[in-house]
Amino acid sequence: MNPCHDYLNQLTRRQFFAGAGLAMGGVALNLLAPRLRGAVTAEAGARIHPALPGLPHFAPKAKRVIYLHMNGGPSQLDTFDYKPGLQSQFNVELPDSIRAGQRITTMTSGQAKFPVAPSIFKFAQHGRSGAWVSDLLPWTAKLVDDIAIVRSVHTNAINHDPACTFLMTGSEIPGKASIGSWISYGLGSENNDLPAFVVLTPKFSSKVSAQALFTRMWSSGFLPGGHNGVALRAQGDPVLFLENPNGVDASTRRAMLDGLAKFNHHAQARHGDPETLNRIAQYEMAFRMQTSVPDLTNFADESPATLDLYGPDVKTPGSFAASCLLARRMAERNVRVVQILHRGWDQHGNLPGDHRLQCLDTDQACYALVTDLKQRGLLDDTLVVWAGEFGRTVYSQGTLTSTNYGRDHHPRCFSVWVAGGGVKGGVVHGETDDFSYNIVRDPVSLYDLNATLLHCLGVDHSRFTFKAQGLDQRLTGVEPARVVREILA
Repeated sequence: MNPCHDYLNQLTRRQFFAGAGLAMGGVALNLLAPRLRGAVTAEAGARIHPALPGLPHFAPKAKRVIYLHMNGGPSQLDTFDYKPGLQSQFNVELPDSIRAGQRITTMTSGQAKFPVAPSIFKFAQHGRSGAWVSDLLPWTAKLVDDIAIVRSVHTNAINHDPACTFLMTGSEIPGKASIGSWISYGLGSENNDLPAFVVLTPKFSSKVSAQALFTRMWSSGFLPGGHNGVALRAQGDPVLFLENPNGVDASTRRAMLDGLAKFNHHAQARHGDPETLNRIAQYEMAFRMQTSVPDLTNFADESPATLDLYGPDVKTPGSFAASCLLARRMAERNVRVVQILHRGWDQHGNLPGDHRLQCLDTDQACYALVTDLKQRGLLDDTLVVWAGEFGRTVYSQGTLTSTNYGRDHHPRCFSVWVAGGGVKGGVVHGETDDFSYNIVRDPVSLYDLNATLLHCLGVDHSRFTFKAQGLDQRLTGVEPARVVREILA
């Protein structure tokens, strides 16, 4: 499916022959039922946004994804990648043989020294798996037998914007489709009253100036516009202008939309632009969301035990905890993709203090989300992903003391965890060197990670393409990518 094919598919016979320049093969194309036309005219009970024909490629383990993005780059050295030998290396110059000429950012390239900064946090082994987790994450430590920790993820980009773009779209080049849009496009939606792809941007406690969030992280790029992520606001109305204006009731709005749809259908029949049908579908979704969104965001039906599970911040609109509870409620409603972007993890200085605040924001809520899904029987077919865009350096940026340090960006290795549909719990995959600087065993690229997530959803990444800009575009690009089967159940 692509816009050119959509256009050909939706030509009437009269338009086809009037054009006179199209090949006779277009007759066959015109007989195919286009996806969007079927979506708009779906009968009651049918899926408004069905999956593409032939998808999923095989039986999926997961039906939906909740992607927890820790924007700014959490330190693997202070969370999951335990390096006890570094304590004896405090303030020792990082060996040139370890850095091996690797490029570094302009924020530390001018430093005269690169002193090793061991983590000040205590690590302990947890669960049956014995996974090492720092005391920054006491709640996540309880999850180790339900999650797969991958300590050997690596990326290409060394700065935030291209790194975040790469993480979410599989390319550092803006304009590509985000992972949520790819999943929405390929697998459609099982909920006719909520978008297939929803984005939440909660508040954060770190004192740093957070990186900007660009909409390309949830954009549909070259895919049809209806697969853009829909961002719900943390304060006030979740979606601006969703409510009817004063003096306009639901029946009036319904009549207006029906009239507008007739005009749009007439325009589409005349010009054959598939985006016109997209517009009709989006207007219809907005109308349905007038009822579904207030119900989604109302926590009145949640039990005290559930609210306690997520912690006191769950009652604060716009908190990470409230976003995680919303994500679970969307999973219950079969929303295909939920993306939560928690900013403020970019600690070039005062990392111990700011990381502690960030973990207080997120740790219990992450535990609660996985536990809540598991208790409700939803974890088996819901993928939960926790990832930053890169890691942090072992050497200190700025002044190093026994109680404080900063860390620069580090693309060569970082830690990610995944839980749920198709993933084996209690796994620690990959290994880095003694300085958590280079990967020494089982490297996992972001292409590999995305191929693995698609595999859990029943999608073969190599066969999931979209023709754009003269290429068969893929989420996993043209570089080699493999499914990381070592973490799969």
